[in-house]
Amino acid sequence: MFAPTKAPWINPGVVIHEPDAPVDEMIAKFARTIAGRGFIVGGCVRIGEETIDLATGAAINLDGEAAAARCLRAAMREDADLAVISGFPAFRRAAIDLTAEVGQGASQGMPVLTTIPDGSVQHWHDFVGTGGALIPPAMRGLWRWWGPERLYCDLALGVAGDEVRQIVIGPRWLMVEGPAGAGLAYLPRNARDLIGRLPEFRKMSLKQLAEFSGSWDPLEMALGIAAINAHYNRFDLEGEMGNGAQIFGQEAGRVVVIGAFPGLSETLPNPQVIENDPRPGEYPTIAMDTLLPGCAAAVVASSTLVNRNLPRILRLAQGSRVALIGPVTPLTPRLHAYGVEIVGGMVVRDAKGLAAAIRAGALPREFSRFGQYLHLRREDAPQAKLCRFNAFPRNG
Repeated sequence: MFAPTKAPWINPGVVIHEPDAPVDEMIAKFARTIAGRGFIVGGCVRIGEETIDLATGAAINLDGEAAAARCLRAAMREDADLAVISGFPAFRRAAIDLTAEVGQGASQGMPVLTTIPDGSVQHWHDFVGTGGALIPPAMRGLWRWWGPERLYCDLALGVAGDEVRQIVIGPRWLMVEGPAGAGLAYLPRNARDLIGRLPEFRKMSLKQLAEFSGSWDPLEMALGIAAINAHYNRFDLEGEMGNGAQIFGQEAGRVVVIGAFPGLSETLPNPQVIENDPRPGEYPTIAMDTLLPGCAAAVVASSTLVNRNLPRILRLAQGSRVALIGPVTPLTPRLHAYGVEIVGGMVVRDAKGLAAAIRAGALPREFSRFGQYLHLRREDAPQAKLCRFNAFPRNG
């Protein structure tokens, strides 16, 4: 039976800029960064006298509006992760030509980024209504619009298609070992179903396992995170000693800790601690909505990667300094762009010994016998005195 093609949904964002500001170069740089991480990017930008097709890198022999319509149509056809159209008039023409819908439900649509001078913002509102997002003319603003919800896909895209040497499942934790490193994740529930599928998983590459980080099944999610860590937390990785929590020890404002860890009082004075099962003086997880906005810094347990709370935490803590710490943290600068200033995790040095400990039901406090905690800082992070304390949250 014939059914008409539905109009495509788009989720637009617009960079508000001064009339002569070089925003086209900025959004082109952002688009190329996203593409360099493995995402599919389409659209076109005006650079100098040329209109450049971002999908191919070639100049387009069409006027701005015609080029925009062609490139946005191609991006839709390729199911791109991001489309960029420089200039609001070109974006509007392309959206009209495609009969694209902006409004209720558009958050599920394809992200489309464009630009408009600050004196013309009313034209944007007249066209998109209450849909879309207004973005400041800065790379950090672009990353906030892109959103921390995409960090899982970002991490998985960076994983190589290497062989999986072993998958170790214990009563509480699992470990995936690749040719260059080993990665950990806690088990959110009984791993019976995971164990039954081990023959299937062992035939997969590290990259294929990492793609399970997009699953809504908690056990598959844990397996995906462990595979991601097996790629990034290499046996030979170098970084600063400790997990990085000590860097916020001199912070003058409120410090929120999500997931308490041994030695917390010596590392961070007067923190506001949030726990799933709070002890006296601690807060329940519902308090995140109140405590995170406006805090000076947040120290976040890496277990929030597995339970999918991390994107929400990063949204709530926008503008605050954030450290992600614990044995489940992927040690990669990819996380810095999403608002994580410090990534502190574990580098396994003795995979054989750790595998035996996990099978025996070892807890995180025992893991340091088989490796060491290191941290990586964002380039613009303030310096701090080195601390030898290796902290890990009670629940990973």
